[in-house]
Amino acid sequence: MDSASGAGASDPNSGEGPSATASAPAAEGSSPAPPSRYESQKRRDWNTFLQYLKNHKPPLTLARCSGAHVIEFLKYLDQFGKTKVHVSGCPYFGHPNPPAPCACPLKQAWGSLDALIGRLRAAYEENGGRPESNPFGAKAVRIYLKEVREGQAKARGIPYEKKKRKRPTVTAATVVASAAENVTVAASHGGDAAGASEGRGSGVAIVAQTATTTTTTTTV
Repeated sequence: MDSASGAGASDPNSGEGPSATASAPAAEGSSPAPPSRYESQKRRDWNTFLQYLKNHKPPLTLARCSGAHVIEFLKYLDQFGKTKVHVSGCPYFGHPNPPAPCACPLKQAWGSLDALIGRLRAAYEENGGRPESNPFGAKAVRIYLKEVREGQAKARGIPYEKKKRKRPTVTAATVVASAAENVTVAASHGGDAAGASEGRGSGVAIVAQTATTTTTTTTV
């Protein structure tokens, strides 16, 4: 009995009290936060690209990868695309909503390729690659993406426009409110100065008195 009762007690000076033992399971049970959707997609894209290099004929290493190989990879992905891109000879060329199906190929949309390159460019540097030798940031890749964007815009009749950032609008009410706030702050500071020197009065009274003195001096 004594041993059982003694096991429940704890020395307040020791760090092995009930609070310490209670917090230990909580710390052990905590797990790291799961990766975000962007991080998960970036990891999958990176593994897909590495597998593409491995299956390339002849096989390629990451160190020997260039912008031309990245463009080949993007063209390879077109076979898995789901975006209808009309060829120049198609009667629906330039129509955003064709009334009937056609035999034009399905490709990867420009927006998907552009986002993919952004993720792979970040993954390359996170895995030890140098920014100056990043093949995903090569000029040839940027030119290719621009050509894909313009070509798909003409073929699908859907122009790609950059989103303009909305600038905050300043209204007259905002200006008046700001001016009133500045006047209130100035009056408050004036009142503090008057109270410190004379022990009474307000900031507004000091301003009025100063204006009166200045007017009287000018008149004389």
